[in-house]
Amino acid sequence: MPGRRWRHVVVGVAAAMLLVLGLVQAQATPRTEPLAADADRFLGSTLTAQLDPLFVNYWNQVTPEDAGKWLSVEAQQGVFTWMVLDVIVDFARAHDLPVKQHTFVWGQQEPRWVAGLPAAEQREAVERWIGAFAERYPDVALVDVVNEPLHAPPSYAAAIGGAGETGWDWVVWSFERAREALPDAQLLINEYNILCCAPNRARYGELVALLQERGLIDGIGVQAHGLERIDPAVIRANLDALATLGLPIYVSELDLESADDDEQLAMYQRVFPVLWEHPAVAGVTLWGYRAGRIWKRNAFLIDWFDEERPALQWLAAYVRGEVDD
Repeated sequence: MPGRRWRHVVVGVAAAMLLVLGLVQAQATPRTEPLAADADRFLGSTLTAQLDPLFVNYWNQVTPEDAGKWLSVEAQQGVFTWMVLDVIVDFARAHDLPVKQHTFVWGQQEPRWVAGLPAAEQREAVERWIGAFAERYPDVALVDVVNEPLHAPPSYAAAIGGAGETGWDWVVWSFERAREALPDAQLLINEYNILCCAPNRARYGELVALLQERGLIDGIGVQAHGLERIDPAVIRANLDALATLGLPIYVSELDLESADDDEQLAMYQRVFPVLWEHPAVAGVTLWGYRAGRIWKRNAFLIDWFDEERPALQWLAAYVRGEVDD
């Protein structure tokens, strides 16, 4: 008899747990369409090999976080490994989401074998890398051709033009190769500490204008790391200055970090409208959103239990025009 009562207790506890799990699941019921489905610009995020089936219920643009970097694809010279990037691109294609390639030329995360090659072989290797990507993904929508030229030029910069006559010949060369390989893609440049810092923004603007004069660039990428304490007026002023170049601006790599829900919510309420409402901004891409799968540990918007943080709940309402001014 005692054993029988114990079985009843176990069954009762199990039933209660299932009920609780059901309630949790009900609370975590995903949204049915991307937040910016009805907007005139995209709101995207990064994807990794660990695909999230709920991605399409929040975001409508994809940036492979690491899978599109040269080091990830050709860590061993001449051996191209596309598996992870294929998975991400196939997911995007299946859901009709534009993909931004990140990135062709960057001093960080370049293959380790490149630095030791003679200059001519370095140049050939970069051309081969860009060409191989273009052959495999000719339908890519956007490309970060050069990432962080002000802060992280590649070890092989001299081999592809160095400073040269323009001061940025290696960047010009990179865009020329990208334009030849992917004539239908939107070619972008990408850099950090632009929205916070006018001297960087001014120098960056000069480089963009140089590319623009040659018909090589289609949009300006501005990373949005580190904006948690930046005055929104400063962000707006730097966006305004870049907008005078007449190119669309793509806000990339947005993450606003705080372990405190209320503080993170306040950050989004303060910073995001400046980015989203600017007339020159054509899209905003978050640098991850899930706990445990994001570069900045406490910048996540969905926690380990699939629950939305208040900042994401506000973001959804704001982008859909459900927030009162």
